[in-house]
Amino acid sequence: MNAKNFGKITKTLAAALIVAAAASQTVFAKPANGRSVAEIKKSKTIKIAVFSDKKPFGYVDENGEYQGYDVYFGNRIAKDLGVKVKYVPVEAAARVEVLATGKVDVVLANFTVTPERAQKVDFALPYMKVALGIVSPKKALITDPAQLNGKTLIIAKGTTAESYFSKNYPKIKLLKFDQYSEAYNALLDGRGDGLSTDNTEVLAWAIENPTFAVGAGADSIGSLDAIAPAVQKGNKDLLDWLNNEIVQLGKEKFFHADYEATLRSVYGKDSDADSLVVEGGKL
Repeated sequence: MNAKNFGKITKTLAAALIVAAAASQTVFAKPANGRSVAEIKKSKTIKIAVFSDKKPFGYVDENGEYQGYDVYFGNRIAKDLGVKVKYVPVEAAARVEVLATGKVDVVLANFTVTPERAQKVDFALPYMKVALGIVSPKKALITDPAQLNGKTLIIAKGTTAESYFSKNYPKIKLLKFDQYSEAYNALLDGRGDGLSTDNTEVLAWAIENPTFAVGAGADSIGSLDAIAPAVQKGNKDLLDWLNNEIVQLGKEKFFHADYEATLRSVYGKDSDADSLVVEGGKL
């Protein structure tokens, strides 16, 4: 190879590397920064991610309106900020992503606080507490997770149920779905022996589906966990505002009012709101 050709090849290679570097910067571009309170107020809209199919916490009703315990809270956040609210439907496995990419300002989607998640998002003070539960057919009621060894448990991807059973019950076969509606349909169709998610939800679902139940011993599995709003990692301004909001709402027993408005009719007149509600961010 003569020097002239070598020079051409070197220039071509250098140009290719520049293009590749530019492409790399495009692919790995920094995520959008989380919006400050002032920016949200200026835009006159706050974007909040909620579930669209997790009744009674976040769901779309027959009129196409968002409803539920999380939505009731979201409405108050928007009111106190003096802005409108835009609800963005989210799947469990995408809750971190929608914050990291700036698609939403806040996630209010039954987001359980875990050390792993806290490395990726910033959690505000809690407003609810839960453990895991298992709902199963009454004719083959599950009262102990060990009964599911060698059987199939239905879960939603990206949930605490997925991590808990993967770690603690490796002999259980996990059937995973992106959406809760798909998961419950699989249970109704008999594609699994039970379904696990937050005990607050499976208890509510069993009330509406009387051939299923949450057996004693399967109604509080694992540790008692906190549910909290989440913002993009490093968005201290919005985080501080949310923490103050939750403290102030606690003084008026807001989340007990939320329970009465959205959950009492589901769990019944004798249900204990204190078993779920957290006021002022104090567990």
